[in-house]
Amino acid sequence: MQQAVGAGENTRLIVLISVVATIGGFLFGFDSGVINGTQDGLHQTFRSGEWMQGFEIASMLLGCAVGAFSAGRLSDTLGRRNVLIISALMFLLSALGAGGAPSSAWFIVARVVGGFAVGAASVISPAYIAEVAPARYRGRLATIQQIAIISGLTAAFLSNYLLAATAGASTQPLWGGHAAWRWMFWMQAVPSLVFLGLLLTIPESPRYLVVKRRKEQALQVLARLYGQDQAQTKLAEIDGSLSADHHRPRLSDLRNAATGRIRPIVWVGIGLATFQQLVGINVVFYYGAVLWQAVGFSENDALLINVLSGALSIGACLVTVMLIDRIGRKPLLWVGSAGMAVSLALVVAAFASGTLSEGHLQLPGHMGTLALVAANAYVVFFNLSWGPVMWVMLGEMFPNQIRGSALAVAGAAQWTANFGVTVTFPILLAAAGLAATYSIYLVAAVISVFFVLRYVQETKGRELEQMQG
Repeated sequence: MQQAVGAGENTRLIVLISVVATIGGFLFGFDSGVINGTQDGLHQTFRSGEWMQGFEIASMLLGCAVGAFSAGRLSDTLGRRNVLIISALMFLLSALGAGGAPSSAWFIVARVVGGFAVGAASVISPAYIAEVAPARYRGRLATIQQIAIISGLTAAFLSNYLLAATAGASTQPLWGGHAAWRWMFWMQAVPSLVFLGLLLTIPESPRYLVVKRRKEQALQVLARLYGQDQAQTKLAEIDGSLSADHHRPRLSDLRNAATGRIRPIVWVGIGLATFQQLVGINVVFYYGAVLWQAVGFSENDALLINVLSGALSIGACLVTVMLIDRIGRKPLLWVGSAGMAVSLALVVAAFASGTLSEGHLQLPGHMGTLALVAANAYVVFFNLSWGPVMWVMLGEMFPNQIRGSALAVAGAAQWTANFGVTVTFPILLAAAGLAATYSIYLVAAVISVFFVLRYVQETKGRELEQMQG
């Protein structure tokens, strides 16, 4: 049953706060996608071998894992908004440092700094949105996070394409005599500054303020969000959902006090976070240009295909915005898993039909078209389901007392899995080929169907204070 709209509810402010928070998602996407068009430049500049190049690309993900793990605890100490401000500063430093890197080691450090920002923003932005939005449209607002991520990816792909086209190639000099691939990183400085400025205009999460026993401030924020009449009631609900001793959130809260075991809801969160990466989606995001060049497309065409994939992803996320608060989270997840499994099976079949010629996979007949269509269908199914829904659920599925700590663990699991998939792709590609590599992601997609049906519980329409675990 849908709840009635509060007479004093400031929907415009709630949406504005959510949009500002999702700029962190945009930067998350931009920082993740920009690497896609820079790999020729990195290889030519730093002369890295296959393993080292894979590490240069995946190094950001080490920072992501640390950032995601640290952000939950930091946000419980410093506040949701303050952690996002720190992230904005780190995005800026990373953009400037990676673009100006004189060596591989310098580049890796800059990317790890950016990774910390990505990891922190990836868990705190959806949690912050969930903590200010009403249950009846919380899913739609939190889904904007994934639209922002994909918009950031698409912006990076488009920026890479335009900069490479202007210079003639990603390795050619552009403005100031600097290679185009360096400008690809420097472009991120602009949205980083915008994010930093806008964060200074929004309030802290009221649920964080209650946890910190700053009830007067929490009441002021709740009055701005929901109106004076509802603010006191909402404050009492939040306060009542916390444990009786109101102790400072800590990692040990993730264990059930009675059994001594990790709470089941935490394992479900870890499972959601891990499967989102094991299906291999970031191989497309990080290695898209390499992938399509490997099956015969030019660098220019490969970068343009990335833009197409990004546009399709945004369209899929918009569909999710319309559906997530109507049909729920769980149906979207299992339909997405099934769709990814089928499309990945077609991708594997297309790649398996090819033959190697001068280091490139030559696909017979219409198999190249099949691979392109199936891969983009796979991207659409992911962004219709696991892309946005996993972040929505992590932001809302945990009880108030453990939200920060549970997000820390689940976020670290997500980025650790991301790192594993990303760093192993060049090695698997060289050792086993595209078909065998994508078969691994296919198996993960099939298993994820059963995981959702068996373990995931629906959260549609439930207030955060009703979450159990």
